[in-house]
Amino acid sequence: MAENKKGSVKSKILHAAAKLFLSQGYEKSTIREIAEEAGVNRGSVCFAFKDKEAILCELVAYVLDGQFEAMTKFLAGKTVDKILFYAAETTLQLYMAESSEHMREMYNVSYSLPHSSNVIFHAITGKLENIFKEYLPTWETKDFYEKEISSAGIMRNHMSVPCDVYFTMERKVRAFLESTFLVYRVSDEKIEEAIAFVSQFDWKTIAQGVIDNMLKYLESNV
Repeated sequence: MAENKKGSVKSKILHAAAKLFLSQGYEKSTIREIAEEAGVNRGSVCFAFKDKEAILCELVAYVLDGQFEAMTKFLAGKTVDKILFYAAETTLQLYMAESSEHMREMYNVSYSLPHSSNVIFHAITGKLENIFKEYLPTWETKDFYEKEISSAGIMRNHMSVPCDVYFTMERKVRAFLESTFLVYRVSDEKIEEAIAFVSQFDWKTIAQGVIDNMLKYLESNV
């Protein structure tokens, strides 16, 4: 994460914002409250970040990096298959969004606002190209970028609808992977392999652990 020096004003603001976004929601959290939580004045927040969405953008980039790093460590020795890695990382994101309504809101807002969604599109495009290029050798970066806009919509819609007794997490994960992998022309056989692969892990526990570790990291740099 950029300029995350221990004790820096910026890191204090990011930690304060993360705590508030997760405890009371993005929309209800104000710049004034973030400043108070960080122990700085409002002007310092506005100097470090243009607005609340700019804070969200940096947190989004941090969360995306955190998801990737967590899955890289978790899947070490379990698989080197890029398709299965993608299935695992996106399953983790679905479970993180489902962990609380405030987390769901933060993801939904991130995928909806212009600047934060742009951060997501560009961050994920490179990963998609790395994962699916061997399946789609004629596609260029611009093609993966355009398809990321499509698949990001699939992710946002699946995160935004809470699970219930009928729409369970297992059904949500399957529906998301089936829909998304079709965008990237993954075979039915590979889709079923990916669904079977992710079904063997305790994602609720993993997701909460990733969230807790991210907050601890932010706090350790305050």
